[in-house]
Amino acid sequence: MDVRACQVFLKLSETLHFGQTAEECNLSPSAVSRLIQRLEQAVEQKLLQRDNRRVCLTPAGRHFQDYARKVVDDWQQLRRDFSQSEAELSGEVSVFGSVTASYSILNQILPTMRESYPGIEIKLRTGDQADGIERVLGGREDSAIVAMPDDFPDKLSFLPLRTTPLKLIGPNMPSASTRILDQCQTDGSDPDWSKVPIVLAERGLARERLLQQLQLFKCKPLIYAQVAGHEAVVSMVSLGFGIALVPELVIEHSPQRQNVRILPWLNDLPAFQLGLCAMHEHLDDPLLNAFWECVRQCRSLRG
Repeated sequence: MDVRACQVFLKLSETLHFGQTAEECNLSPSAVSRLIQRLEQAVEQKLLQRDNRRVCLTPAGRHFQDYARKVVDDWQQLRRDFSQSEAELSGEVSVFGSVTASYSILNQILPTMRESYPGIEIKLRTGDQADGIERVLGGREDSAIVAMPDDFPDKLSFLPLRTTPLKLIGPNMPSASTRILDQCQTDGSDPDWSKVPIVLAERGLARERLLQQLQLFKCKPLIYAQVAGHEAVVSMVSLGFGIALVPELVIEHSPQRQNVRILPWLNDLPAFQLGLCAMHEHLDDPLLNAFWECVRQCRSLRG
């Protein structure tokens, strides 16, 4: 089985978009289509269902996805076995995290990693940190920087890095939300949470903890918008669309931090414990283990 074809198929199974896959794999869309056709001919099964509006995996495609991932993983391990010596490791380690995590955490780790293991290339992919655990469990990433959930999967190892409190924020600019909040602060009263517009992250701990708290208040939240990622939440609040609960770390690194204010309510919610996660069984891989130990060393040096 052609390793390159398997790599392209895995990328397509992630994006479900021929044009995006072609761009990320440095191929033309027609070349991607031909590779998929050859795979389907080789296995004598339809791997993808395609029409003018969407692409999705067939049951055979999902089964082949597991096989393709093993082919690619075995090939990469073989190349590492052939190329690495006792003196130097070489290869790739993928890390997933939010933009904020990249600024605030990885920028302190990567210089040490490059100095200690110049042959290891860190492939950084950014996105909503709420997706990190799923991406590691699904084999799409070697590791991810995530907030420790209440139900952390047994298959994963977690290396704590830092703690950040959750803060309720509101806009500085004039808006309906601002008027409500200003009046409550003047009166020294709590807001009527059913009347204050709320901006929520689509997924994640901050969303869960805010909704749980409002449920304790026995009020139905007035949800104005739901967006992907805490960075987008802060931007929505800065435009006056409502209030939100986000990690303090995100506020500190947001380009909109001057346009939001921290509110005096809900300051007793559990803080975020941020850390690096990876599959237990994958920590035997020398490349991932080197990265893991480097992160551990940087954490120890920071105290």
